[in-house]
Amino acid sequence: MTAVTEYVVRDWARIGAVTRTQRRRAGLTQAALAERAGVSRGWLVRLEAGHPTAATGAVFKVLRALDFELVARPVYRSPEDIDAERKLAELLGDD
Repeated sequence: MTAVTEYVVRDWARIGAVTRTQRRRAGLTQAALAERAGVSRGWLVRLEAGHPTAATGAVFKVLRALDFELVARPVYRSPEDIDAERKLAELLGDD
């Protein structure tokens, strides 16, 4: 069974980082993911860079192409959550 990876996304930079990470894990090039999602490669490059001007509809196309969904939930961060977020930030190169 494959472990489920859950990301906390609070801004465009994190959406971009998650998209890039999952694309790479799926073994997809930017061009392949863009084609699968029905967006241009240039648009995907801007999304992965965290540009806040990305169209919401296209973001959902990319997430669906990666078999991801966006989940909204109240913020509760246990000590384990905080540790997991810190580890994710290190993995993604966030400071």
